[in-house]
Amino acid sequence: MNIFIIGATGFVGGSLARYLSAEGHAVTGLARTESAAATLESRSITPVAGDLAEHRAAVIEAARTADAVIYAAQAGSEQETATVQDLTRALAGTDKTLIFLSGSGVLVQRTAGAWSPDVFAEDDPFTPEPLADYRKAAEDAVLAAAQDGLRAMVIRPGLIWGPGDHGHVSMVYRSVAATGAACYVGEGLNTYSHVHIDDVTRLFSLALERGRPGGLYHAVAGETPNRWIAERVAADLGVRTCGLTPDEATGVWGEFGALIMAVSGRIRAVRAQRELGWQPRHTDMLTMIGEERLRRLATPAG
Repeated sequence: MNIFIIGATGFVGGSLARYLSAEGHAVTGLARTESAAATLESRSITPVAGDLAEHRAAVIEAARTADAVIYAAQAGSEQETATVQDLTRALAGTDKTLIFLSGSGVLVQRTAGAWSPDVFAEDDPFTPEPLADYRKAAEDAVLAAAQDGLRAMVIRPGLIWGPGDHGHVSMVYRSVAATGAACYVGEGLNTYSHVHIDDVTRLFSLALERGRPGGLYHAVAGETPNRWIAERVAADLGVRTCGLTPDEATGVWGEFGALIMAVSGRIRAVRAQRELGWQPRHTDMLTMIGEERLRRLATPAG
């Protein structure tokens, strides 16, 4: 299969490109710069010059020539909305495959560090997070395109972890550099369902093979409250833990980072398991604790 990946140099898109190439697919990837193109070539991925702003026409043309398109970019709201519109229009009636990478951030709840009992499967209704309204609209547009002769699907993982991630564990390590303590927000009982990057790439492969048009698939392997993460990081580094107020958290992680560390986002992967036979193989995010790359984040700059 000829697969075009938008976001092929990113954390998820790069992992997908390597995995699908190793499976024997012909993979092309969007490259916004010459250095990005060189990176893709070094990984035996064919680069396609373009971007989601001024040179989006090149992206759409590459999508037309592919058998399957995966959108795994982390773009701004306007670029993402316009790209999804252009892709669904260009591919309508072709019966080609379009898979859109979303995330459980569309359904998080602002609990200020408190636990939430709410857990959402693929079909469960929810109130979208306001900052992710554009992402939920993009999901809906992709799924609706399945009625127009397009094998369109959405994959919505929880917090993705693994080599090179920038998730909650790394954020807690960074808080040690800023404060001398392993930090969480409020009570630290808020929980964000998580999944390993290798399990995410396998889910994409299964969706390419057997996913149905209009399919929405969650990816989740476990849950770990932020306070538990902080306690394990503190034990690893020999420091204390500290619960932060929202204002204090903004000083440590910035406004958006503080929000991410304070919300709850719990999901279940019912359809992914039932329809695709997907099962996660990595269930314990805390196995990353103690990695040297993470410990280095706890060292103050300068």
